[in-house]
Amino acid sequence: MNTKHESRYASSPREVKGMDTQTLRDEFLIETLFEENKVLWTYTHYDRYMVGGAMPRGNAEVTLDTLDILRSDFFLQRREIGIINVGGAGTVVVDGTAYSLSKKEALYIGRGAKEVIFKAENNEEPFFYLNSATAHTSYPVRKISKSEAVVMEMGSPETSNHRMINKLIVNDLLDTCQVQMGLTELKSGSVWNTMPAHTHDRRMEAYFYFDLPEGQAVCHFMGEPQETRHIWMKNHQAIISPPWSIHSGAGTSNYSFIWGMAGENLDYSDMDIEAVSDIR
Repeated sequence: MNTKHESRYASSPREVKGMDTQTLRDEFLIETLFEENKVLWTYTHYDRYMVGGAMPRGNAEVTLDTLDILRSDFFLQRREIGIINVGGAGTVVVDGTAYSLSKKEALYIGRGAKEVIFKAENNEEPFFYLNSATAHTSYPVRKISKSEAVVMEMGSPETSNHRMINKLIVNDLLDTCQVQMGLTELKSGSVWNTMPAHTHDRRMEAYFYFDLPEGQAVCHFMGEPQETRHIWMKNHQAIISPPWSIHSGAGTSNYSFIWGMAGENLDYSDMDIEAVSDIR
């Protein structure tokens, strides 16, 4: 078995108000997502969302195995998965068909695919970031290149949040049951992401930070808009965001991050904006 997992239970706003730094980190921060030639998962009880990573190296073939917690014959028997490569070139083989993914390219695999294998290409070092949610039906496998992304330019240098939002696995481009994913790139000199902040009570979210230079960090803000908390994060770490929580951050340099979400609503723009002056 090359697959490991841990579970995280849902926490209410009342509980989070009383958490100290370590408890917050234990509940929401996913510190380790990648281990050589393994698939690592965190199973959350927010919309049964799963956050993980696959890190094939050399000639190894890393298989997406099912887990005891899923009670399924194979991983995607009742699930779908979104994959974004944040490293060197790699290949994902789905039921015998190979899909080559360069850095910042995505692959969606619908319910019912039985065999998924991760491989490196030409001794490169891919990092496959994975998000999975339960699925009620089957949709086709689809690769999404960076050039196919729905791109939004947001913010400005004056407010230190000039950024490009690349929607990759979204219902503007393809059908999914729940999973929606994309990546945001901060421009040089900008550090704030998702500001003004927002909440969306009908879906949860996860953030994964990458392309953060050595020795730099991101301070991620979470919690109710008038009862915020913060968690300091490093490169290649992820954080779980409950539906009632804001999700924003500021880095000590510019960086990129992947947002993934699931719930009953697939409308990207359905959110409750919180004015900067109202956040506490």
